[in-house]
Amino acid sequence: MPPTACLLIIGNEILSGRTQDANIRFIATGLAQAGIALEEVRVIPDKAKRIVETVATCRTQFDHVLTTGGIGPTHDDITAGCVAEAIGVPLECHAESYKALEDHLGKEKFNKARQRMAWLPRGAEPIRNTVSIAPGFSIANVHVMAGVPSIMQSMFTALLPTLKGGTPLSSVAWHADLREGTLAEGLEAIQNDFSELDLGSYPFERADGRKGVSLVAKGYDAQQVEAAGERIRLLIEVLGETPLPGEPAA
Repeated sequence: MPPTACLLIIGNEILSGRTQDANIRFIATGLAQAGIALEEVRVIPDKAKRIVETVATCRTQFDHVLTTGGIGPTHDDITAGCVAEAIGVPLECHAESYKALEDHLGKEKFNKARQRMAWLPRGAEPIRNTVSIAPGFSIANVHVMAGVPSIMQSMFTALLPTLKGGTPLSSVAWHADLREGTLAEGLEAIQNDFSELDLGSYPFERADGRKGVSLVAKGYDAQQVEAAGERIRLLIEVLGETPLPGEPAA
């Protein structure tokens, strides 16, 4: 089995509906390509006790815990301190990060609030940020990143090669002008024969109004995925439709 990961999205603005998360897909895709299974995503508020408890729990259940949000200069950016508490180390000024921020912003703009972004848990390794310099960080199996998508993507791109992964996720897709109710029994039989794979059916509607279903097999055993894909193709043929490879055009 591949290494596992959990993503913690931290922010009241997500839970209130004010902001829509734009990071899950980018992170999930990157982890899959690295052979790391994203098994859970949680959204939690900017509450210290909740963050500490969630990080402490999840880091014992997953190989990697990734967080987004709460590492800026404002009063509600408390993730770094909470992760330090969850790990059991103090929060302290990281000299290299402090200097990088000071050089980037200039001493005049590098006020007390911005200096907070250079405070990391003792022993943490900074995650490079090419957009705004302020770092994320890794400590133990916890990896802390910003919530702003452009900054998060910069951090995640720097982080991903350092994570222990496995065989990349493989997938096969076929689609046809079918309904889920027509193919459900056949697809269930394929799933039963390939219990280690993730089989899904995804309805779609074409621009001309025609409706159909995409059938997708995913997993970390490429041979099994190919075999399941062939069964899906044959199922579509048995049901009297022409199987078309891949996902339907948008």
